[in-house]
Amino acid sequence: MNSKLSSTPSPVDVYVGSRIRLRRTLLGMSQERLGTALGLTFQQVQKYERGANRVGASRLYDLARVLDVPIAFFFDGMPDEAATPQAPSVPVASFAEARGAFGGVPAPAQPEAGEDRFASNELALLSRRETIDLVRSYYRISDPAVRRRVLDLVRSMATTA
Repeated sequence: MNSKLSSTPSPVDVYVGSRIRLRRTLLGMSQERLGTALGLTFQQVQKYERGANRVGASRLYDLARVLDVPIAFFFDGMPDEAATPQAPSVPVASFAEARGAFGGVPAPAQPEAGEDRFASNELALLSRRETIDLVRSYYRISDPAVRRRVLDLVRSMATTA
């Protein structure tokens, strides 16, 4: 799918942008600071985070380096529907032939046993400033026993609500 022909961003671009925003926010980094580290304006960072602009391979590499994450971080937990290829606007018979020559389409990777995949609404919840503040505050508690009691307290409150 050619993004220049479509007025709506690709679901993959939107997802990658949300992961950029999540990591930047977790680090307490402003869009301006990230932009400066990448040699961009904060407006360009905003466009990447909204998925309005596609992130190229070299830029994704730079983002991974600056945000201190592996490149795979930007795709972790991506919903299957976002990764599903869109119908091409032009025939690609040669692609189908090439794909067949290499053994067809590989089976999609299945999550490991016990591995959860975040739904987009869960990712949005994790991106909220309130959630990030709660997590940061929690990990500032130096005593592991106190941290455990706080976790138990929050869990008990959540089950009664």
